[in-house]
Parts: sequence; C-alpha cells; structure tokens
Amino acid sequence: MCNKYAFSRISAILLLVLIISACKKATVLEPLSPVLHAIQLEVPVGFPVLVDNPDNPLTVEGIELGRKLFYDVRLSRSNKISCASCHHQNLAFTDGTALNHVGETGTTLSRHAPALFNLAWATNGLFWDGGSKNLESQAFGPLTSADEMHQNLSELETELKQESDYARQFKLVFNEEVRSANVVKALAQFQRTLISAGSRYDRYKRNESDGSLTELELSGMALVNSKCRSCHSTELFTDNSYHNNGIDARFSDEKEGIYEGRFRVSFDPADMGKFKTPSLRNLLLTAPYMHDGRFKTIDEVLDHYAFGIKNSPNTDPLLFQNLGSVGIPMTALERKAIVAFLNTLTDNDFTSNKKISNPFN
Repeated sequence: MCNKYAFSRISAILLLVLIISACKKATVLEPLSPVLHAIQLEVPVGFPVLVDNPDNPLTVEGIELGRKLFYDVRLSRSNKISCASCHHQNLAFTDGTALNHVGETGTTLSRHAPALFNLAWATNGLFWDGGSKNLESQAFGPLTSADEMHQNLSELETELKQESDYARQFKLVFNEEVRSANVVKALAQFQRTLISAGSRYDRYKRNESDGSLTELELSGMALVNSKCRSCHSTELFTDNSYHNNGIDARFSDEKEGIYEGRFRVSFDPADMGKFKTPSLRNLLLTAPYMHDGRFKTIDEVLDHYAFGIKNSPNTDPLLFQNLGSVGIPMTALERKAIVAFLNTLTDNDFTSNKKISNPFN
C-alpha cells in the first residue's frame, strides 16, 4: 500500500511538473497583444468643435513617441538639430529670431518660425502660405529641406531602427517597423496636444477666481474685438485664413515665389501677398512678428496698422478703418489698453507644462 501510495504521489508530481512546464512554454510563445490607449482631446471652453483625424487617431503611446521625436536631434542629418531647435516651449514654440540660420547649411531662412499651439484646429493649411494640408505632410518640409534638417528619410529610418526603444515603440503604436510616414504621424499626434487655453483671459472667461481683468485690460479687449477680430476671430484668435495686411505693395517671385504668399500655392491672383493669420494668443512671447519677422516689437506692429499699411490692389478691405482709407486709427491710450489686453493672453501654464517639455532632460 505504501509503495502504491508513493508511486501515485510521484505520478501526480510528475504530471503537475509537465502541466506547469507546458504552461510556461505557452506563456513564452504566446505573442503579446499591443495595448494602445486611445484618447480624445478636451476642447477648451468656447473653442470651435474639433474634427477627429481618422487616419491618425491619437493614442497615449503615439503622443509620447511624437514628443520624443520632436526633441530628438537624430531627426537631422548631422544629429545636431531637432524640431525644438526652432520651436522653444518657453516662447510658445517659436525661436525669438526673425529669420534663423540654425539649419544644416547655415543659410538664413526666408520665413519666421511660426508658433506651435492649437494646431488641432489648423485645418486650412499650414506654413505661412498654407502650402501643406496637414501636420503629417507639413513635417516632411523641415525634415528634408537642405537649409533646415536636411535628413535623408531612408537613413533616418535605419538610424531609428537601431535603437531598441524606438523599434519597440513604432511596433506598438503603428504595428510596423520604423517608417518615415509614421515618424511624421507621431510628430503630428504630439503637436495636436499642444493646446494653449490657460491664460488669465481664459480664466476670466471661465469666471474663475484668479481670472479678473483690470479696467484697462477690459478696455483693450473691447478694442481688439472691434478693430482686430475680423481676422483674429473665435477663441483661437485666428480665422486660420490668409490676408494681405499691407506690409508690402510688391511681391517678388524670387526663391520659387516665397514672397508671394498664398498665391504661390493657389495661383489665384486675388491671393497675391496673402499670409496666414497668426493667433494673438501668447503674442507677447512670440516676437518678432510677421511672416518674415520684420517687426521686432508689438509697438512696431501697432505702428504698421495705424499708419504703415501699404495700399495695393490686394490689400485686405478689412484694413480700411480710417474713414474709408487704409489704416486702423488708435490713440496712445487705446494702444496702451490693447497691449495690456494682449498680455492677458499669455499662457504660462502652457509654456511651463512638463508633459510637453523635453523628455531627454
């Protein structure tokens, strides 16, 4: 009986060992299913309805991959320049320079680096002339431009594949190995999360306790609403459209028409000299101003609109506010009030948000 009982115990143990061993093998061999966490952007109070992008849905993992790529110098040929080299968070993702020359060739560019925020609503073209339809296609411009990052996309793919973290992240997010098409998709996902809606003005609109505006600032808000809102409309403070604001009367066709504005893209003569309306949000952080950074200060901008507008056949009719003549008249006190209000549009929470800062620091 004892031997029979001992044999039964041994058989049971062996069977258990075999079962455990089989389970371990099944666990090892079973492929891990990718776990992506889809997110939906929260639309700030008063902002326009947000249109989803089904071709590049947002995920926590895709956004984090895009953030890492945005700050990675390996996106440039020399491994010295990242997207953040020309888009600094503390300046609302501008660079504080009229026309920079930090690109691979050291050549001075012809256009000012635009601010990067609230791009999820930028559905009417990107770049100053709208030459790119969406964030995904836009990213190929600076990536491959000889005077910017000058990257060979095949070499970029090879380089990123060599890093195990990138190889794993691309496989997780896109279920593919590293491809340039997915590099720009990840960058776009990150950039769509750059939402600026935390200024004192926003807190005022939400009736929050720390959102009060002074009498001067309220006067400035009323002046901006009456004199500027035709172009700087909605809570985005831009109509995301294109206007000839009279900074030039002639538009050279040099450098593939880069000075011709929207006409360069549309070939519509009515678009000659039109450039995209920038947002007034964070305006006091994003100097210098205009598509070529020609105005160093906000006072120079106000000087232009008050008495510096050049009248050409395409000068926007909205600028004829001086008894039917071109110009937007402003008294000294009105200018002071306007600047005071513009200051309330500065979003310090956005410019210090660690969730969108450099992950390599």
